[in-house]
Amino acid sequence: MTARYHLRFQIHPSADVAADAGALAKECAEAGVAEVVLLIGAEEVHTGHLAGAAEDRWFETAAVAREVLVASGIEVSLNPWVTTGHTDRGRRDDLGFAPMVSPGGEVATTQASFACPRWRAWLRGHYGRFAELGFRVLWLEDDFRFHNHLPLDWGGGFEPLMLERLAVLAGEPVTRERAVAALTAPGPPHPLRAMLQQVWRDAQMEVATMVAREVAERSGGRSRLGLMSSRLGPASVEGRDWAALFDALTSDGLPPVHRPHFAPYTDAPGRELSYSVWMLEAQRHLRPAGVDSEPEIENWPHTAWSKSDTQTWSEMVATQLAGSDALLLNVHPTYGGRAERYPAVGAMLRRSRPALDWIARRRSAEADALGVGLPFRQDTAARIRTGGAARGNGLLVDPALGAPPADRALDELAADPQPAADFLLRYGIPVTPRPAPVQALFGAAAWAFDDEEVRRMLSGGLLLDGVAAAVLDERGFGRWTGVRVTETVAREQDAEPGPYAMERVTAQAAHAGVSEGTGLSVNLQPALARLEPLDGATVWTRVVTADGAHWGAGRCGFVNDLGGRVMVLAATRPQDLARDDDGQRLAHAMVRFLEAAHPRLPLVSGGPYLIPHLTQHQDGVHRLAVANGSADPAAVRVDFPAPPDEVHATLLTPLAEPVPAGSRLDGEPPVPHRGWLVIEW
Repeated sequence: MTARYHLRFQIHPSADVAADAGALAKECAEAGVAEVVLLIGAEEVHTGHLAGAAEDRWFETAAVAREVLVASGIEVSLNPWVTTGHTDRGRRDDLGFAPMVSPGGEVATTQASFACPRWRAWLRGHYGRFAELGFRVLWLEDDFRFHNHLPLDWGGGFEPLMLERLAVLAGEPVTRERAVAALTAPGPPHPLRAMLQQVWRDAQMEVATMVAREVAERSGGRSRLGLMSSRLGPASVEGRDWAALFDALTSDGLPPVHRPHFAPYTDAPGRELSYSVWMLEAQRHLRPAGVDSEPEIENWPHTAWSKSDTQTWSEMVATQLAGSDALLLNVHPTYGGRAERYPAVGAMLRRSRPALDWIARRRSAEADALGVGLPFRQDTAARIRTGGAARGNGLLVDPALGAPPADRALDELAADPQPAADFLLRYGIPVTPRPAPVQALFGAAAWAFDDEEVRRMLSGGLLLDGVAAAVLDERGFGRWTGVRVTETVAREQDAEPGPYAMERVTAQAAHAGVSEGTGLSVNLQPALARLEPLDGATVWTRVVTADGAHWGAGRCGFVNDLGGRVMVLAATRPQDLARDDDGQRLAHAMVRFLEAAHPRLPLVSGGPYLIPHLTQHQDGVHRLAVANGSADPAAVRVDFPAPPDEVHATLLTPLAEPVPAGSRLDGEPPVPHRGWLVIEW
């Protein structure tokens, strides 16, 4: 088995289309590219939603390019640049679409409402026409969503046509202002929140079903639809039902293909691999069986000056380790013309292949991610409460400051496990979206789970931040968390005994390998929860002010009468705590405390930002892949609760052949920047 490269490329309308496609086919053959995803009308040549003569030119271009590529043995898919529209960027609509309207009342100039009949007819006809050419997949771009439609604040979904649908469901007229106020009202969720999310969900599902039927009919069953997706939190705000949406996109019995977003568009610090590792696993957990995954290795604006080959390679490795079916690559400029002008791209793809193929040969049909569980409900945004002392994922504010702007208030509903994933993964602690003996729950997402779900979490090992602890305390679960949260104090508040500055390790945390009195910074936390430990709780750290005065408890461990163990952090944004070796030692000790008598997770140390990905395969093999997110070489060390009898390690160095690394895990050989050490047992 080998890795599948799918190359996203735009061939421009010209008299040389066939020659351009032939040059592309040659480059693909030399680089081992299995498929080309043709872009049409993308970005720099995007004149708006294609129609008339403009659509004709792109149709003819796509037809010729597909014919040449297929004749060369290369599969071809199609990626129209817009559905609703990405962003206005000064363009104007001339097709008469009803525009998107933001929660603040801004009106888009080219981005269409999901409820617009004229736009729906255009989309059906546009995809149906190109489906007649027989592409393997026709992709719905990531603008097939309500959020993130610049320059609108937050996005769209508040246009008159959508509010008319809401009025039918509510049984009375609803203005945009009232809808926004209800969506973001402090306290228990207002009934209109769920109604508006249902309106959005239904509108999107109607369009998905309509396009899927048109593609199935006009392609003669040859083509399927593909969906690019964005982050989980904003999708939850929209009320997205992932399984139902994938079902609606099923075309003539052919399941859709998924293109999950998972990586930054430009060069980023290596620690950002924590985002990639988590996003791939989280979306795999939401994706129904039978839906292929072809993650997008993005690069914007598609030049080597935007993203290095080293970063591209490390992200491709992440997709392979996550069991992806193909790698969708953006490595050529959309405006650049012939592929042969960029020989370095083919060289990068060829140099990347040995490591990717090495992983592909070890891929099993099913592999489960293991680690600290990060529970997530797709309807989180319908359940959480906003405002007051529990506003946002850790950004706690004084209610006297008043209500936030509409766009920020909507962002506060977008709670997902990414902060917990970043906190844990960057300390060398593997995570999983599946239920696990130890779980972590951060932020306002603690509102999303019903009482029985919370009790199950509290009956195992559970890590809470200050926001989640405050929520569970308010819900009556304080007796099982081991703390009462008496208040949350924002950094700007004038609170006694003064601004918090540090955590000091207590004697009770001595087993963590950190000396009593050791300091850790909380100076940049936007807020801290004031924890009042209950009888039986162990205070691992205490928070002090800059002059050493006691401020409150920092971290508390507790064994409850449900048989569970809970660790509570006063920090409201633990992912933003200043990191160091002592912080890592405490984090590892917290996991071991929560595992109790059954430690099972391998924990990674040896350098900053060593990002782990742990899987168990059908054949019983365990695989721990560790990426070095630091710019310095790292000596990877693994703490196994029960050391395996035999391990095999392989070093994957960026753009190089895999190298056996023996059976010792003593930090040799060192792992370079963005390299991966893969350990199997």
